[in-house]
This record gives sequence, C-alpha cells and structure tokens, in this order.
Amino acid sequence: MRINFILCLLLIGHFSFGQKLKKEVVLSQLKSANDYWQSHHKPQVWAFWDQAAYHTGNMEFYKISNSKSDLKYSEDWAKFNDWKGAKSTNKQQWKYSYGETDDYVLFGDWQICFQTYIDLYHLSPSPEKIARAKEVMHYQIHTPNTDYWWWADGLYMVMPVMTKMYKLTQDPLYLDKMYTYLRYADSIMFDQEEHLYYRDAKYVYPKHKSLHGKKDFWARGDGWVFAALAKVLQDLPKEDKHYHYYQERFKKMAHAIVSCQQEEGFWTRSMLDPEHAPGRETSGTAFFTYGLLWGLNQGILIDPKFSKAALKGWSYLSEISLQADGRIGYVQPIGEKAISGQVVDAHSTAPFGVGAFLLAGTEMYRYLNKK
Repeated sequence: MRINFILCLLLIGHFSFGQKLKKEVVLSQLKSANDYWQSHHKPQVWAFWDQAAYHTGNMEFYKISNSKSDLKYSEDWAKFNDWKGAKSTNKQQWKYSYGETDDYVLFGDWQICFQTYIDLYHLSPSPEKIARAKEVMHYQIHTPNTDYWWWADGLYMVMPVMTKMYKLTQDPLYLDKMYTYLRYADSIMFDQEEHLYYRDAKYVYPKHKSLHGKKDFWARGDGWVFAALAKVLQDLPKEDKHYHYYQERFKKMAHAIVSCQQEEGFWTRSMLDPEHAPGRETSGTAFFTYGLLWGLNQGILIDPKFSKAALKGWSYLSEISLQADGRIGYVQPIGEKAISGQVVDAHSTAPFGVGAFLLAGTEMYRYLNKK
C-alpha cells in the first residue's frame, strides 16, 4: 500500500508539471518575472554587462510578449546611455583588458549593449541608435589584435554583436574576425576532452583544480558560451565557411552539458565537481536550458536526452527558481568561479539571471507552440 501511495504521489507531481507545461502558463510566468524586475529596478543604469545581459533577455521576450512597456524599458535604458557602452572618444586610449571606466571601449563587457541597440534599431531605424556600435566595432575589426576574447563570458558579450553587425552592414570581415577571435579563445580556454570552457586561462587544469582535484568548469561561464553559440547560429548564414565549426561546437557542448545535470534540473556551479559548491544555481541553468531548447526548436539537437534535460531545466526554473512574487532566485552573484561556501538562495537575484530566465522561457514558449 505504501509503495502504491508513493507511486501515486510521483505521478501526481509529474501530472501537475505536465498540466502546467502550456505556453499560456509559460508566458504568464515570464511576465511575472519581468514585471517584478522592472517594477523594482529603474532602467536608468549603466550599460555594463550585468545590466546589458538582462536586456538581451528582455528583447527576446518582447518578440512573444509584444509588450510596449517591455520595449520602452529597454529604449529608456539605451537613451540613458546615449546608445553607447564605454564613452571615450580618444581611440589611442581604448583598451580591452578588464576595466569599468570609459576608456575600456574594446572590452567586451562594454560591447554587449550593442546587441540591444541593434535590435531596437531594426524595430525603429534611426542612425543614432547604431552610430557608436558601428564606430567601435568597425575600429576593432580593423586592428591586427586577435586576443580580444580572453574570458568565457566575453563570447556571449560580443559574438552575437559580430553576427548582428554583419547582418547590419554585410561586411564579411565581421564573420572572419569572429572566427579568428574564437580560435584564440579556444586555444586558451577550451578543453578538447570535456568539450567545455574554463572561465579563463587561470582556471585551466591541472594548474587549477576543483576542491576535490577535478577539472573546474564554472556553470555560468559555460552557460555564456553555449548561449552565445545559439545566438550566433541563429544569425550566421548557413553558407558561411565556418558554420559547421560553430554547429559542431554547439552539439558537443550540449552532450557535455546534459551529462552533468543534477536530478532536480539545475547545474551546480562547478559542473564536474558538484560537491565543490553544492546546491541550486539559476544563471548557468537558465543559459543551458535556453541553448538546449533553442537547439531543439531548430532541429539541431534531436536525441531525446536533450528534450528531457531541457524540460527538467525548465521545471527547476519555473517551479523553484521563480518565486511566488516574480523574483528569480538562486542566482550566483557577480563573480568568475564556483566559490565553496558561498550562499546562494531564493533571495539571490541579479539582472543577468533574470535575462537568462527570459531567454530560456521564451524558447520554452516556442517549443510548446510547435507542439
């Protein structure tokens, strides 16, 4: 009798999630999360990566919400920043190591904002919206430097900018330089055995190890990369000479990612050493779920294990990460690694985590819309 009772509970739980897995419900969940964020945070904030990553999610969500208030929120943010990232006008002083001041114009964390500016331009063309993006990116691709992307996060910050700039200008140099920059990033961060990225050169095994002597792949770092590849493949012409390279990298990462998903649906902060920093984490999980769902929606990922992992990921995001008031919880704070002992709980939130949730949920909506 007890076994039957437990079985019934499991079936009820499964049925409950199945019942909720409707596109109308997903849309409502996304609206709840976005409304909470926008009502608690004004759009007049800087254009650095942490805020700009939210807007990449908001703009993707706008494609299904058609909400004028969502669109205005990103427009108000862009106007506040004069449609710019770092604002230095002296090209002799432009830098791309880590920096939060206006002379780090070539640093990817100041370039991710161009993704949203370009998207807003296409919705309502006006030259001032893309003037700075064209100035900065045109300058960069005509330099001889190839080491612009020296940290995993940078791939999400700038790779989609490169494909968007190509579509905007039809200049093939954007695609050539994107591949060149990625190959440099691969040479210092990509693990050929695990098909995952270290956050940067400091974390490459065996120079750096997890708490238990394993390779230490930071979930949000690999989430940035996986999501970047999805965005690149979305915009990259299939006839591009390197399209196959990006697609194969995306597929191999997908296999590596699903192999270390936790039973509850999330990914731990150190992907191959769950006990290094155990417990729930939303930002990496959301980016992985987004990438998996995008791959499913595009017919690139066809093995049933990918849909199973994506649904488990969305179950975690919608049932555990999303709080009753709309807050997105369990987001690891700003950082660059999995930190043992760091508290990440239902109250832990951040703009980039909300943006990642919106990306994942929008693809979930599209996934259900195809059923």
